[in-house]
Amino acid sequence: MRQIFLDTETTGLEHKLGHRIIEIGCVEMRNRRLTNRHFHRYINPERDIDAGALSVHGISLEFLQDKPRFADIAAEFLDFVRGAELIIHNASFDIGFLNAELALLDMAPISTVCHSVSDTLRMAKDLHPGKKNNLNTLCERYGVDNSRRTLHGALLDAEILAEVYVAMTRGQESLIMELSSESSGQPETVEQAQTRAPGKAQRIIYASTDELAEHEQVLTAIEKESKGKCLWHSGAGVS
Repeated sequence: MRQIFLDTETTGLEHKLGHRIIEIGCVEMRNRRLTNRHFHRYINPERDIDAGALSVHGISLEFLQDKPRFADIAAEFLDFVRGAELIIHNASFDIGFLNAELALLDMAPISTVCHSVSDTLRMAKDLHPGKKNNLNTLCERYGVDNSRRTLHGALLDAEILAEVYVAMTRGQESLIMELSSESSGQPETVEQAQTRAPGKAQRIIYASTDELAEHEQVLTAIEKESKGKCLWHSGAGVS
């Protein structure tokens, strides 16, 4: 599965009030490894930026004056995320803004382009109910370095989110491996067990020469008493 970690910065909190996207940051992951491919654009919103939003991301309208509009980068952005699973922290916020921008261009919602959308805020709430689950808190909880995050930035936050996601889902990866082995219906070898859980493979104890001799004596006695019907000697009872 190709996964895209996405974040946006905006002029304000409500797209329904006409607020716009001013930055999009995306990083790509395949097989739980970052590919070093990313999409990052600053966008001219053609409107003012709320003071509260400016204090969060520090992106001024003056800085954005010579940047492209969303219409100018929409096709390139959609090509980058097409067919991927989008992973977003507080996905309803970013998806709401993206769909509002696409609607202004008479384009279909983002869900028609992407494979699916996963919300890491919802995942974190399920894992840690009743606790704070913002991105900074999750970085502290999972030991992810966020020292560069003095202000919110879409690309940096997408990169940090990718690290947090890998840490949050590490246990799921191990579980999937175990379930895959069980569902195959094949007994697990010692080598497989050691690979899956180093140092925890079951110890195999073989019978000694004396024990094998005693076992053979028992089978001979059974053979005699049953008048040649000992299944173990005939091999019919071996599976």
